[in-house]
Amino acid sequence: MNTQANKDPLIIADRTFSSRLLIGTGKFPSAQALRAAIEASDAEIVTVALRRVDLSEPEEEGILSAIDRERQLVLPNTSGARDADEAVRLARLARASGLEPWVKLELTPEPRYLLPDPVETLHAAERLIKDGFVVLPYIQADPVLAKRLEEAGTATVMPLGAPIGSNRGVKTRDMLRIIIEQATVPVIVDAGLGAPSHAAEAMELGADAVLVNTALSDATDHGDMARAFAMATAAGRMAYLSGLGPERDRADASSPLTGFLHENA
Repeated sequence: MNTQANKDPLIIADRTFSSRLLIGTGKFPSAQALRAAIEASDAEIVTVALRRVDLSEPEEEGILSAIDRERQLVLPNTSGARDADEAVRLARLARASGLEPWVKLELTPEPRYLLPDPVETLHAAERLIKDGFVVLPYIQADPVLAKRLEEAGTATVMPLGAPIGSNRGVKTRDMLRIIIEQATVPVIVDAGLGAPSHAAEAMELGADAVLVNTALSDATDHGDMARAFAMATAAGRMAYLSGLGPERDRADASSPLTGFLHENA
């Protein structure tokens, strides 16, 4: 494990993780490609869409075969759910299959932009929390909703950087700043991060972690891209903790200029 990460762990619901990079499992061309990405990323939380995996499938087949259950937490997500009832049903199905009662709550009824439904997300979160789940909700970058979910008892909030799968980067910077400033639970930037520099940017803003999927599955070399994201995530966190300097409207010389300007006068 990375020494710096051990000194600065990510804590979600009293559980400690060394890595601040979460990995999604969709769109990979094979289980081997997914396994390469997970191993290279050092991720300890891996999300699995319940609609894309057969929980009764043998362990040696399919998506679950790429995950080392001793090293990684399988985080089922409710991707594809259109309302609170459907999301709750999917989460309970995952728990009944033997997975831990953790769930990435994802409600995207609008098919073109896959934007999360704030009202149904809040309703589902409240029900799942009462039912004993650790809830990590995917949301639009809405500071008011983030606070409401936190007050309801969610373990994190997961605002988007850009629409799912767009690879457009951190387009919600101003709202993310407010969410991060107000949050007392970890803020995980989820969706839209298409390059390692995007992950670094989100972490430099003060996000506690990032989640990536499409950027890895789109890559020519899945393992190397995952490794690059891991390095960028760690670098962004280190930069944030080190204290980034302020932006300035004017040039500000890094070396004194007053002496040599007058030497030949």
